[in-house]
Amino acid sequence: MLILQLYQPYCSDTLMIEYLRGAIAELTPTYAVIDCNGVGYLLNISLSTYTALQTDKDAKLLVHEAIREDAWQLYGFSEERERGLFRALIGVSGVGAGTARVILSSLAPAELEKAIIAGDHAKLKNVKGIGAKTAQRIIVDLRDKIKPGSDAFISQPTASNDAFEEALAALVMLGFPKPAAQKALRKIFDTDPTTKVESAVKQALAMM
Repeated sequence: MLILQLYQPYCSDTLMIEYLRGAIAELTPTYAVIDCNGVGYLLNISLSTYTALQTDKDAKLLVHEAIREDAWQLYGFSEERERGLFRALIGVSGVGAGTARVILSSLAPAELEKAIIAGDHAKLKNVKGIGAKTAQRIIVDLRDKIKPGSDAFISQPTASNDAFEEALAALVMLGFPKPAAQKALRKIFDTDPTTKVESAVKQALAMM
């Protein structure tokens, strides 16, 4: 079985993977290898997803693709709720994919949502690598995206997430610092979540 690691420069025709379904070829607390017709896809996972997969031989994992200058990494999730939280977390300044995975490994989705709604800084600061300022930003940025009176997280439309990631990758490839690019793009997509990639990049360039 071929284990596929995706390393390639960013291009506008990048294939967007929504989910992968297949046999679990390997499972650890930090990653899973899913065998899809003889091709093994390595996906970074949280402890929550690891726990959900422990008794399964086959799995369907929802995918988030993290595109950088030098790598194309896959993150897998057993449920949409967790993927929505992951995508929201990486939109917060100072929270990268690795930190978001640590948060979701330390707090179950429902527990994280409750902490954000309650403004529980202490619970977030208990997560390794999360300081007071980052905990504050997470609460301020995400509290309004969780429906009051419900534990269901309201994720942004998939198309907006994809467009955000593509625009971010393009700006990084153009030489702009990732944090600055994220900040500019968040303002753009908060104003209009349906913004197209080309328009987002042009607007961001004018802001930076």
